[in-house]
Amino acid sequence: MKSEKIIKPANGYLMLVIVLFLFFGSIAFSIQQENPIYLLIAVLSFMGFFGFILVNPNTSKVVLLFGKYIGTIKENGLYWANPFFRKKTISLRASNFDSERLKVNDKLGNPIMISTILVWRVTDTYKAAFDVDNYENFVRVQTDAAVRKLASMYPYDNFADEGHDEDITLRSSINEVSEALEKEIDERLTIAGIEVLEARIGYLAYANEIASAMLKRQQATAIIAARHKIVQGAVEMVEMALIELSKRQIVELDDERKAAMVSNLLVILCGDKEATPVVNTGTLSH
Repeated sequence: MKSEKIIKPANGYLMLVIVLFLFFGSIAFSIQQENPIYLLIAVLSFMGFFGFILVNPNTSKVVLLFGKYIGTIKENGLYWANPFFRKKTISLRASNFDSERLKVNDKLGNPIMISTILVWRVTDTYKAAFDVDNYENFVRVQTDAAVRKLASMYPYDNFADEGHDEDITLRSSINEVSEALEKEIDERLTIAGIEVLEARIGYLAYANEIASAMLKRQQATAIIAARHKIVQGAVEMVEMALIELSKRQIVELDDERKAAMVSNLLVILCGDKEATPVVNTGTLSH
């Protein structure tokens, strides 16, 4: 037997009535007839109490007889089977696993801290019971291994300015990374008869030794992007001012005065602080 076999033993309620009748009836007959032979029936019927199997909703019982796999009971209820059967309970409920924060290196070699949240359940009780030693521990170990592999496949962030322009990153491509993680874990847990319902990154951050440096880098990138936007807007405003002055013929400016005007406007528009104007009471030449 290399696969799961679903069985349904005898009705437990009917057998409960029969076992109780035999047990108490044999004792009563033994007392009434004063014959100890009926006590043997009482002993045999008492052993029948060990044959009852209670299966709760979304749980299963794996049944063994002297080391041989007999089958799995998945339908909830009260059943009766051979008292010598050994029963092992395996839950069919969905379970959550929040992994520990692992320190790994991403694709660019940067140390990061990462953890995952996994939702899983057992679908094949034979594989969960016999193909792995401990299926719950197997889930934990294989999930950690899958997270380490996933982290090495993608960079934490996109560093296009350094020549590392990636389409998928751990920080920004949440859906793509989650799909890849779910597929990787599902392939590893198939051997244990476990289905992966969902896998998501629960925690993601740079390791402590480079966190401050990466924060400064992100801040510098943001400042440069903002400065670039400010300069671009300032140039467009200066260009518009020169065009409007020339179109409306408000003042005639030679190249030297245009250069001075452009310089002053760029200083005012690109500066961090408000400019203090200086009123010229003379001519444009002084």
